Amino acid sequence: MRVVAELILVRHGQSLSNVAFPAADAKGLLDAEVSGRDAEVPLTEIGEAQAAAVGGWLAALPSEQVPQVVITSPYLRARETWRIAAESSGLDLPSSKTDDRLVDRLMGDLEMMTRAAVAERFPGEAARRSEAGEYRYTPPGGESFADVEARLASFLTDLNRDHAGDRVAVVAHDAVVLMMRAVIQQLGWDEVVAMERAEGTVRNASVSQFLARENRLELVRYNSVEHLPSV
Repeated sequence: MRVVAELILVRHGQSLSNVAFPAADAKGLLDAEVSGRDAEVPLTEIGEAQAAAVGGWLAALPSEQVPQVVITSPYLRARETWRIAAESSGLDLPSSKTDDRLVDRLMGDLEMMTRAAVAERFPGEAARRSEAGEYRYTPPGGESFADVEARLASFLTDLNRDHAGDRVAVVAHDAVVLMMRAVIQQLGWDEVVAMERAEGTVRNASVSQFLARENRLELVRYNSVEHLPSV
């Protein structure tokens, strides 16, 4: 089967949750200073600036490398990252569409809960997580990394079928970028863990890039933030 000519993976800019939850967890708080559904969490001012920097990166691309297809997670932080990036680029970019398979890992009953809150309200989860292992652990009503991998494999199959030969940009979440790499490179979970330890977690507004070579996607850039003003 033919593949897309290029796949650019962008993690959304810094969101309110990216700031509030680490701060709350560090203090052992039951609540973080953010409310509502995970899908509706907005970008911070820093996140908006990061999105604009992605636009600058796009603007610097040669015309023959500008994305022809754009697909985002339906979550607000991903859609806003692309909207700001596209506006900041000054380019005539294609309209984006969303795909539900690009959502962040679904945490079910644990969504928008601090570590302390999970320990208090779901005291058995730590043992369940340890017994299942990180790859197979499924939060109540949520999904495991294995589930994320499966839905992204489905997405990639459809993407290659529908957009073979096109340059595609995807704007989504850290779990999506991480597990999309696992799908494309056929990495086992131990390899994913080792890779993340060596290369770091997927950073906000980072760019990862795959190019088609001999009808397969090869990684040429991963988790790059050189375009961000603070780097």
